[in-house]
Amino acid sequence: MSATITAAAVQISPVLYSRRGTVEKVVAKIRELGRQGVQFATFPETIIPYYPYFSYVVAPYQLAKEHLRLMEESVTVPSAETRAIGEAARQAGMVVSIGVNERDGGTVYNTQLLFDADGTLIQRRRKLTPTYNERILWGQGDASGLRAVDSAVGRVGQLACWEHNNPLARYALIADGEQIHSAMYPGSFAGPLFGEQAEINVRQHALESACFVVCATAWLDAAQQAQIMQDTGCPIEPISGGCFTALVNPFGRLIGEPLTSGEGEVIAQLDLSLIDARKRLIDTRGHYNRPELLSLRIDRTPMTPVHERTAPQPAEAPRAAAPEELAAELF
Repeated sequence: MSATITAAAVQISPVLYSRRGTVEKVVAKIRELGRQGVQFATFPETIIPYYPYFSYVVAPYQLAKEHLRLMEESVTVPSAETRAIGEAARQAGMVVSIGVNERDGGTVYNTQLLFDADGTLIQRRRKLTPTYNERILWGQGDASGLRAVDSAVGRVGQLACWEHNNPLARYALIADGEQIHSAMYPGSFAGPLFGEQAEINVRQHALESACFVVCATAWLDAAQQAQIMQDTGCPIEPISGGCFTALVNPFGRLIGEPLTSGEGEVIAQLDLSLIDARKRLIDTRGHYNRPELLSLRIDRTPMTPVHERTAPQPAEAPRAAAPEELAAELF
């Protein structure tokens, strides 16, 4: 593992309503970043095929049409789409963290995928609890993916959006020794306050965990906002602003200028030696922790709709000895 890596936080628009179009756009961006020497990149929350902005501006009884469209365009894992992203990561020699709407049967999940630099999918985790009205659309995840995993650039953890307001979820990754934290938010949502809150989330996490944070939000251009307004009858204001794409160092300081509008990326060098420089002062998984007083219990059992229990087989009843066997024992 190199002591310094080049990372990118990517602010990108989906190809609205198109899984195929958005995957092609993401693959092209991965290749472009690879040519710039980027070794790690974070893409926004559920960028494939798009974040369900409609769910915040349409009454629940009117969601069916848009919900079904989202379900039909969602990604299955594995699939041609995940193989395409993995192959792009391999060609670029890049670790890629990306958010997708994942379809599993009749349920859609807010899922984060992590591809290693050789293209291997090394983590699939689902958002633990969808936020507010998102619960109508997405299923609940489990804690099987609530862990940091080793990659070509170091130990990476992932959380989506307001999971960063759950201190126990964040501490699970802190305790697991993450070095790079991938944070994803929808962007183009809820106005400037949402972006300000995202900044608070990720800078505090960097400070507490003594890790680097790579934070990505999505961008909707004027035409896409108008299209969603036309399709749902909503005003533009709920689906504008709220972008904060940035890199943060282990001391909670921004690296370079954050991106709050338009498409683009923030690219910077991450000097991993700063992690020890910070942890020397405060290591919340080590010398600054009191596990005998405060501890976290995690159930990482994967959720499954079927839990099979096989009844134990009865022991064989003893067989009665035949007369000739008894005679052999006597003589």
